[in-house]
Amino acid sequence: MSRKHETAPETAPAAPRVPRLTAAAALAGLEGVALAAGGVYLMATGFVGRHASTQTAVMGGLTVLAMAILPLTAAYGLRRTRRWSRGPALIIQLIALPIAWTMGQNGGALLAAAVAIGAVALAELVLLVHPAATAALGADQSAAE
Repeated sequence: MSRKHETAPETAPAAPRVPRLTAAAALAGLEGVALAAGGVYLMATGFVGRHASTQTAVMGGLTVLAMAILPLTAAYGLRRTRRWSRGPALIIQLIALPIAWTMGQNGGALLAAAVAIGAVALAELVLLVHPAATAALGADQSAAE
């Protein structure tokens, strides 16, 4: 009996990272972490009694934690140059813009948060629709087929 030595198949060299996708992944990850922190904070205020209704605070916190999954998943995909990640990342930003606008209309302390949310959303939209990012994700090829 002879034993065949199996060699590991050669892997194709990794495509060079597109800096715009890396930046977009970082922004999406930042959004996800901020949402998760907000959800934990909301739940904590319910547990320590700083919220009028513990049940409302906990459910709101769980909802925000669940919402944090989408930008974190998009960040994961963008970092690995996965084609599917562009859609969720764009949707998140398109939802964030009216939220920022509404927060800005209320003024006060919310104005600073509105400016930050709006700036991050616009920056990520610009990064995601740039031709280099579109080409790296292969989104321009699907239109040609």
